Amino acid sequence: MGILIDKGLVLFFKSPRSFTGENMVEFHITGGRAIKGALLKALSELPGMRQAEAGEFARRAFENGKMDLVQVEGLAAIVDAETAAQARHSALMAFGKVSQQCELARTELLEAAALVEGLLDFSDIEDPDGTTIESVREVLKRAKATLRSLLFNGHVTERLRDGFTVAIVGAPNAGKSTLVNFILQREAVIVSEIPGTTRDFLEFFVELGGYPVVFIDTAGFRAALDPIERIGIERSRSRIRAVDLIVWLSDASHDENEFLPDCVPVIKVHSKSDLSANLLSSDTIPISARTGQGTEALFAEIVRRAADFFIEAGDAGLGTERQRAAVELALAAIDRGLALTGRVEEFIAEDIRTALLAVGRVTGRVDVEDVLDEVFSRLCVGK
Repeated sequence: MGILIDKGLVLFFKSPRSFTGENMVEFHITGGRAIKGALLKALSELPGMRQAEAGEFARRAFENGKMDLVQVEGLAAIVDAETAAQARHSALMAFGKVSQQCELARTELLEAAALVEGLLDFSDIEDPDGTTIESVREVLKRAKATLRSLLFNGHVTERLRDGFTVAIVGAPNAGKSTLVNFILQREAVIVSEIPGTTRDFLEFFVELGGYPVVFIDTAGFRAALDPIERIGIERSRSRIRAVDLIVWLSDASHDENEFLPDCVPVIKVHSKSDLSANLLSSDTIPISARTGQGTEALFAEIVRRAADFFIEAGDAGLGTERQRAAVELALAAIDRGLALTGRVEEFIAEDIRTALLAVGRVTGRVDVEDVLDEVFSRLCVGK
């Protein structure tokens, strides 16, 4: 007779009201490797029982019509999310917001297809039911606007994944590396009184105020004589031209910023304010990375800038390269149809069919067997 080692709860979900749409059972047990191992061993001894493959539950949900392909990819994005903003935006995919926009575009394309087919069927009758090629184009323009909105918001999704980039810039010994270590709460970079210690830029990903932020520690900007230091400074200057925000650190002895690019917004910071209380200017935030004084105000300003940058992130957007490629294909077909002139109903009808197939590939409403394995393999065994 066996030995009792745990008590649990068994929940039965009757088809079709379950995650997969099939009959399902969940075991709620006490956490721990030994308990889990014992339960899995007991289940594996039952006839026909095996461990699920990665993503198998989600795949069954897809095949049973409980989820579409965009929702599956949204679920994978939630699993991979590292910040609250990423999780919120991934949830728009997982809970069907993107799918709704795709379905709207599909409905508009179907309407255009029906109109143009009517023109083809009654080509010998002028303006059947008042339908003209221009009315077809108007519907196509609506579908184009819907898809372009998804594509635009998809760029926001991509940036949410990559992060809001903030370069910490200043002269040597301005306190850049000390600030980076304070942000990360660990000794990630070397801090030294010797000027030019940082010879290259280093990037660190953190969550700040729920947003993904990449902080970049750069080489101290000055007219260096050391050729290796000059290379590091030039690499840092090149990198900060492509960032979203610059935090310019100056102490009482340095306030030169001729190295800064004109195209990137700047937050001016008076570093080492615990050593010199006199502000360099009224628009400067005083901080001490050594004591933490003033850093809350600096972080609040960075979060505010990041929130403004991601202002569109509340809208549904495409989340994968596969989705974007399909929508771009649909938009190209629509543009071809809109560019045609004269009696070209047959050609417009073909472009609409191409666009419908492309939109269908986004949600999986057409044959997409070639992409299923890649999509579902990203999910863990529990999904």
